[in-house]
Amino acid sequence: MDRVARLIDEKDFTAFECLYNDFRERAEEDYKFELEPLDYAGFIDAVRRDLIKCIVLFEDSIPVAFLIYTTSISEAIELNIIHSYNLENTEERAKYLISEFLKETEIEREDMVVCYPLLGKQESLIHVASGFGFKFIGTVVLRFMMYGTNSKEILNMYKPEALPPEYYLTHWDNRYFDDAVKVIHEAFKDSSDALFDPRFKSLDGTDDILTKIIQNVYAEFLPEATSVLLYNGKPVGFCFINLTDGRIANIPVLGLLKEHQSKGFSKLLLRQSLEKLISWSESGTRPISEINTTTETDNYQALKLYRHLGFKEDYDYPQAYLG
Repeated sequence: MDRVARLIDEKDFTAFECLYNDFRERAEEDYKFELEPLDYAGFIDAVRRDLIKCIVLFEDSIPVAFLIYTTSISEAIELNIIHSYNLENTEERAKYLISEFLKETEIEREDMVVCYPLLGKQESLIHVASGFGFKFIGTVVLRFMMYGTNSKEILNMYKPEALPPEYYLTHWDNRYFDDAVKVIHEAFKDSSDALFDPRFKSLDGTDDILTKIIQNVYAEFLPEATSVLLYNGKPVGFCFINLTDGRIANIPVLGLLKEHQSKGFSKLLLRQSLEKLISWSESGTRPISEINTTTETDNYQALKLYRHLGFKEDYDYPQAYLG
């Protein structure tokens, strides 16, 4: 068998369509995609605009598997998906694709970490990825559902104590941006998040993360639902909220300065954001159906926080990183 892996080219687009659509049909059930992937025309447009890169494995000139990655969103190389047609020979084909991926990204990897969420059936590739030097962090997805669960009832059971007079809860204002960079950098620079997104390790990198959040690069930013904790008028904690597809709210970052942690303030920040999102959902202002977030499987403090306010673990997966 003649086998070769290489970046997709214009001449491959017609033959590749069947393979890509096989992936799209499996994205939600097999790979845990929350939203439908780009249609084929959108995918080709993203490739042409260099927003994503696609390595295709050909067997006897027939495209049978592919790997998609991007460097355009963050300072990490984000390996999004490895898919084999009809889920056949996935592990063997993944070895060829990862090998070519590492060759293609050799220069970028001198300064960038590779991150790869092994969602759904991709979890079977753990030992394949580990053979290339990837390390792993367990990640859990938590959801607060607006309907069909008791999430709101659990939230209503939480009766917080009054804030000390030197503290005050408010919502996002752009004048808080520089303080937010400092707070989130301090909160995350030594965390597991910084392993697969090293931007957290520096102020400039954290600035880039927050800039992309509030400028709607990742999803629609919701400033009125983003909570801010002030101490003597100075921001010391943030719960950022964004919205995907008009209906799925997400908490990309929640952090406090260390001297204000372990005092129940994270719950207050999160609660205020949840109540704003619930009010929008119930009034019909925004058709929000759920709020989700992720954390490490061994971050018991964060898991306890979310559980106490009505979140439930949906599933977990290995987050692979290399660098």
